[in-house]
Amino acid sequence: MRGLTPAWGVPSPGEPLPAHTDLPETLQETAKPAIAGGAAQLNPGRKPTRSCPLGVGEGGQYSHQPSILNFSGIQQVAAHTDVSQMWQNDLHPILIERYPGSPGNYAVRQHIKRRIQRLQAGWVVEEDTFQGYTPYGYRTFSNIISTLNPSAKRHLVLACHHDSKYFGPQWDGRVFVGATDSAVPCAMLLELARALDSQLQSITTSSASRPDLSLKLIFFDGEEAFVRWSPTDSLYGSRHLAQKMESTPHPPGATNTNQLQSIDLFVLLDLIGASNPTFPNYFSNTARWFNRLQAIERKLHGLGLLKNHPSERQYFRGNTAPRLIEDDHIPFLRRGVQILHLIPSPFPKVWHTMEDNEQNLNKPTIDNLNKILQVFVLEYLNL
Repeated sequence: MRGLTPAWGVPSPGEPLPAHTDLPETLQETAKPAIAGGAAQLNPGRKPTRSCPLGVGEGGQYSHQPSILNFSGIQQVAAHTDVSQMWQNDLHPILIERYPGSPGNYAVRQHIKRRIQRLQAGWVVEEDTFQGYTPYGYRTFSNIISTLNPSAKRHLVLACHHDSKYFGPQWDGRVFVGATDSAVPCAMLLELARALDSQLQSITTSSASRPDLSLKLIFFDGEEAFVRWSPTDSLYGSRHLAQKMESTPHPPGATNTNQLQSIDLFVLLDLIGASNPTFPNYFSNTARWFNRLQAIERKLHGLGLLKNHPSERQYFRGNTAPRLIEDDHIPFLRRGVQILHLIPSPFPKVWHTMEDNEQNLNKPTIDNLNKILQVFVLEYLNL
């Protein structure tokens, strides 16, 4: 999946990166290369450094069980989610050029925060802003972390990246808006928070009776490489936040547990929005959660609640991916966090082209995936 850097239009490494619109011309297909050999190659010769998650029992096997929604509960989810409303209110403002440090990046961050802060569930929204060294000097990046009941012992994490890849001005005024990469995943998380607002309120209003498990949404900056995908030129936001969470005590004042250990399951969405996606299972240790997505998809299909969804086109397939994909989950995976990676294989045909735009999105597919993800979250959180 790794392309080559064009020799023209790209400053030499070490040369200061021009501000905003003077960034290098079209940046090559750099993102999300495959890792041959899978997770074993991430830390050759050693085990992940993370200690047991806060939810692991004495037996060492995490045993969280979802509460399976009945017919009425599933119908309620399907009735409350609204892809047209998501399209207008959540997605459209994100479909702009938004590479790190750009005015569009700032506008999208403000949009994400406003959409979450207007809800009734009581989200605590933080911005993790930092300077990161790139091939063209230091740049500013900002992750957005939105948490329900931050003091909860454990959190289900849903994540995506809000930045877009930079393409230069030689495209006759066209800009790269990264509709699948990853405007749609961002909008899906915002729609989930809106559609499930009433159910999610119970996490904060009934925290005394349900103190252990909550929900966290993370919107990463700087997923894309500036020049060539490498361990230092990619995943700027996720690398910074994983390290920060690992060094932050949790619960506050703890001496031997940290925020990273509070992550029950890390669900990463990427490259979503094209028609007929196929999601393989990338990790055997989270196969039971992938299986839940399969079961939810089948259930929604059987109830006639999915649109343009013939049974032979199931999104979540039982096959295991032969290779992992480098993405924002990698810094967390290296530290032992359980990962569910929702990225299609093969990638959408429009990946890293100017055609990754609104016109090539498939609204019924996105609507279907919204329903599947929302049912999954309610079941996982026992709501």
